[in-house]
Amino acid sequence: MNIHKLSPTELRQFIQSRHEKAYVLIDVRQPEEYEQGHIPGAHLIPLPQLVKTINTLPADRQLVFYCRSGARSMAAATMAAEEGIGLGNIINLNGGILAWDGGVISDYPDVKLFNGQAAPAKLLETAMNLEKGALNFYAHICTKYADRSWVNEFDTLAKEELDHARIVYHFWRRIETKGEPFDALFDRLSGEVLEGGMSLSTAMEKISAIKNPFCIGLIEMALNIEYAAFDLYHTMAERVPVSDAKEAFITIAQAEKAHMHSLANAIDTCS
Repeated sequence: MNIHKLSPTELRQFIQSRHEKAYVLIDVRQPEEYEQGHIPGAHLIPLPQLVKTINTLPADRQLVFYCRSGARSMAAATMAAEEGIGLGNIINLNGGILAWDGGVISDYPDVKLFNGQAAPAKLLETAMNLEKGALNFYAHICTKYADRSWVNEFDTLAKEELDHARIVYHFWRRIETKGEPFDALFDRLSGEVLEGGMSLSTAMEKISAIKNPFCIGLIEMALNIEYAAFDLYHTMAERVPVSDAKEAFITIAQAEKAHMHSLANAIDTCS
């Protein structure tokens, strides 16, 4: 089994071109380093812990390691290669997060949004509510800035958030086989919290505080929300034990990754 060193640009292309089921991104730094900033979707397994539990790494997914500079993650990649763990070649981020120039997110995924909701149907209902919050956020932008040339990008995102909610509903109905129709369920959800855990009212206040260049600032704010959403759903996919809920979270994480890509491309419309 070979170890491939990828540059940050190559790793971003790797992540964007693969489904979330195909690989696992592992941060082998210490918890305090991870909290200060990590690549969205990365699982924290500090190197000392990984040494003891390396045989628990998934055998059916490609392993991608990173750390601060690339040294600790290279050690992790070497150990995984020696054990023959993982699917295909093992990847190490060359230069570590110090070289990474993509998006990062601070703190831990805000899983408290799902606390106390052990029932899979309730977990998925919360996910639909978060999607409604994102839809409300983008719809507000479309209404308030309807005359701006770049607003179509946000209108597309609003429609896609509704599509995301329908995806989650599909999995919800597998569990709640006699559950209410989508429109009735979605209508009663409050949509007061965004996917990253920020309240809708706080998001509106932050929009008003954005300085020029306004369009770029707004896209950066939306990117931060989508980064947090991707991070959250990815973490939930690893934590929930029920297969339908796990599948729903990994599917929606994949969709959020596409949103991050769309927003990055939308910067060119800010002229």
